[in-house]
Amino acid sequence: MCEHLRRVLLPLGLLPGMAACMLFGAAVAQTPDAVFAGKTVNMIIGFGPGGGYDLWARIVARHIGKHLPGNPTVAPQNMEGAGSYRAANFIYNVAPKDGTVMALISRDAVLGPLTGAPGAQFDATKLSWVGTPAIETNVCIAYHTAAVKTVQDLLTKELVVGDTGVGTGTHSYPKALDDILGFKFRIVGGYSSSADVFLAMERGEVQGFCESYDSVKARRPDWISSGTVAVLFQGGAKPNPDLKGVPFIVDLAQKPEDKQAIEFLYAGQGIGRPFVAPPGLPASTLRILRDAFAATMTDPEFVAEAGLRKLTMDPESGANLEALVRKTYATPKPIVDRIGKLIQ
Repeated sequence: MCEHLRRVLLPLGLLPGMAACMLFGAAVAQTPDAVFAGKTVNMIIGFGPGGGYDLWARIVARHIGKHLPGNPTVAPQNMEGAGSYRAANFIYNVAPKDGTVMALISRDAVLGPLTGAPGAQFDATKLSWVGTPAIETNVCIAYHTAAVKTVQDLLTKELVVGDTGVGTGTHSYPKALDDILGFKFRIVGGYSSSADVFLAMERGEVQGFCESYDSVKARRPDWISSGTVAVLFQGGAKPNPDLKGVPFIVDLAQKPEDKQAIEFLYAGQGIGRPFVAPPGLPASTLRILRDAFAATMTDPEFVAEAGLRKLTMDPESGANLEALVRKTYATPKPIVDRIGKLIQ
């Protein structure tokens, strides 16, 4: 086509037309298939093997490739550290901006840059938000051997809970609630994933855990129904209908400012299990990633595997996550500063 135009335009001196043709040809050559065909898409997991994030990331990785142009291989890679700040920093500052790297990071890590958390070297409002397979409910549970049996007990009795790192709800929720509501959590860190904390509870190293409800159901499906653990309270964007009778943490606040603080603290639950890509992606590439993620969420094989793993699906689009992050970042500064000091 361009050769034909060259013969027509060159005698007329219309060289700009020839240049336009060359640009058009380059654009045509860069088809969606060309972005991914023959390449490996790396799926970075911000936690160690065995936990809820690892489980979600690996299931998505097994299915999303067939919905990407060119059907690339998608390779999961654990990059644990600092409650997934390490993975978020890598995606933001190092990963190539061509769609070949995605990451699953902690829902609560999103608040890190806003609250001035050490190690959060990224801007959450500039990340490319791909989507989440589920909106979350967090529960704080106590093992049956613990003296704490109810949320009221936390006002007078200590509960030793496991912590998978600053930037996660396992750290932020008990630490902040000690100050806001007067609870008596004692936090023990050093665990790389929720799987390690579940084992630590069984070994008697810790007595409880603040973790995703889905993760508890997936990792220890009979714990709640058998009474192995007591669900002390739940937190999230709204009460979970599966947890009737379990106190909703916002309702326990007596002062309006405490209620606002708790709502901000749990904002990450609305973000769920967020899959992100580097900032500055071409709009067409981000659209491809979001479309592939959305197609994966309705893929019968993916849905069947999530069900087999006892994972509850409640997906949200990348566009909706982006809007929620921007709304969260508009929270009044006094509330942000209060929570920021508490969760460090």
